Amino acid sequence: MTPTLVRHHPSHADSAPRVNLGARARDWSEIQERMLVPLYETVHERLEVGPATRLLGLRCGSGLALLMAAARGAVVTGVDSSPERLALARERLQPEPARGARARGRAARVVEGGPADTVDTVDTQAPAYNLITAFDPIGCLAGDAEGLGALLAEATPAAERGAAVVLVGWGPPERCATSSVLRVAAKLADPLRSAGSWRPACRDDLEEVAQRAGLRMDGSGRVSCPFGYADADSAVRGLLSTGLFDAAIAATDLEQVGKELTEALHPHQRPDGTVWMPNVFRYLIARVR
Repeated sequence: MTPTLVRHHPSHADSAPRVNLGARARDWSEIQERMLVPLYETVHERLEVGPATRLLGLRCGSGLALLMAAARGAVVTGVDSSPERLALARERLQPEPARGARARGRAARVVEGGPADTVDTVDTQAPAYNLITAFDPIGCLAGDAEGLGALLAEATPAAERGAAVVLVGWGPPERCATSSVLRVAAKLADPLRSAGSWRPACRDDLEEVAQRAGLRMDGSGRVSCPFGYADADSAVRGLLSTGLFDAAIAATDLEQVGKELTEALHPHQRPDGTVWMPNVFRYLIARVR
């Protein structure tokens, strides 16, 4: 079966600040996304992701976590609102038939929009999802928890009872060296804006989202995910690709934000020019009732 890319609704990224969205997606894929590989590996191992797994990835981005799950034998579906990131996910998940999913007989689907947009692309006789992942960390943008809650409200009806739901957030600020750099976003953003503005992560962010979604708690964990970059320029590009500085860019401009970021990175730059920032991310495992 040949995997397909399905596109429906226009992306909210159309209203993003003045940035090159294609270049930003590429920076995310080539620089920033790999920083979360230890998190992906830990969750996949703990939940024994494999051939019996039917996974729905929310905000799947350029698809690295989906690719890693598919490599373990899982059947994966990803949804995201960014066509630029989804184009890169398609490159990863839909390679040439001789090398890719058709040769393995496994289908990988990537859908633009939300979980509800997968309905008309799914065989009505296909089994429900037994794992939902939301690896895009929440807890540093005002309103991101609400946005994730809306996605879960769409996603959980398509999951079987007892299916695992994985939510991810930033760890305590004192254990995340990047927190000091992220404060640039708060300093430069319009103080009158709230949605999309940076804020420190709160300890119970993940639990509150799960409770509002009617999920049952079933464990949690922490994973070390250091951010390492070849140089300050790569660090700036990688951090900007996260979207955490969008409100700051909208309030000032990209050049100003880049300059402030470069200065904030100085304490984390080593003598050889590389940048290293230890971080801890937290994940919560919940279950569909």
